[in-house]
Amino acid sequence: MDPEMLARVRTGSGFVAALDQSGGSTPTALRLYGLDETAYDDEATMFDLVHQMRTRIITSPVFGGDRVLATILFEQTMDREIEGRGSAEYLWQEKQVVPFLKIDKGLEDEAHGARLMRPMPGLDEVLERAKGHGVFGTKMRSVVLTDDAAGVEAVVAQQLAVARQVLAAGLVPIIEPEVDIASPRKAATDEMVDATLLEHLDGLDEGQDVVLKLTLPDQDGLHTRLLEHPRVLRVAALSGGYTREEAVARLTRNPGVIASFSRALTEGLTAQMDDAEFDAALDASIAAIAEASST
Repeated sequence: MDPEMLARVRTGSGFVAALDQSGGSTPTALRLYGLDETAYDDEATMFDLVHQMRTRIITSPVFGGDRVLATILFEQTMDREIEGRGSAEYLWQEKQVVPFLKIDKGLEDEAHGARLMRPMPGLDEVLERAKGHGVFGTKMRSVVLTDDAAGVEAVVAQQLAVARQVLAAGLVPIIEPEVDIASPRKAATDEMVDATLLEHLDGLDEGQDVVLKLTLPDQDGLHTRLLEHPRVLRVAALSGGYTREEAVARLTRNPGVIASFSRALTEGLTAQMDDAEFDAALDASIAAIAEASST
């Protein structure tokens, strides 16, 4: 584990840029970027276009470690290059941004008000490849739809089991049990997820430190106990479908929590912008999210 990256993640300023849209979410990401399904004929071309989008963001002069603490990459992005270097290597060596890798393979069908992660065959091999690219940690996402105790327990237990596998490989896991912002009982679900996480985090040994990525809560300051837990390096918040304005406002009301935004980060960026327009729009987005993350 790189000690400089660890220090950055533990105490550095900035936020986490989530650029890990996978197969299911890539068409939406491209459509919001101004490229609909007529822009590509097959999956390979689709992934080429989204890599071009990510490359444009990462290589922009306004994107750097002064405001962006870390970036989450899709596996295909890790395996591709940016300006002649591996994407993860470029992020750290050129931008001083800590690279993480999305490792989950999508979600199972709903059961007990939750969606667990699908099996991850070959995970150990993926973790070794990630280490070879200089990746610092991983991220895996589950979804909780309501405050069903059985579903919440299943999600958190699975997340911690995978986290232990990641830690054993020498990487730091981002644990993401997302609460759906459309949940009819969102506030109660937020509270149940937090309480269940606290119980499971107590089972980690000293040195088994993790990052949490959680939905912005309806109750301001809800994540304070998690922020203070000795096994938690940082608590980051996902935008979860909120507009950037709403996500930033909610984040500002939760001191100590930093952003890990995807759609809210890229909101308003389009392929049709020239470089000056693109960089100005990205700069404004990064500035707003970084400021809210410093609260």
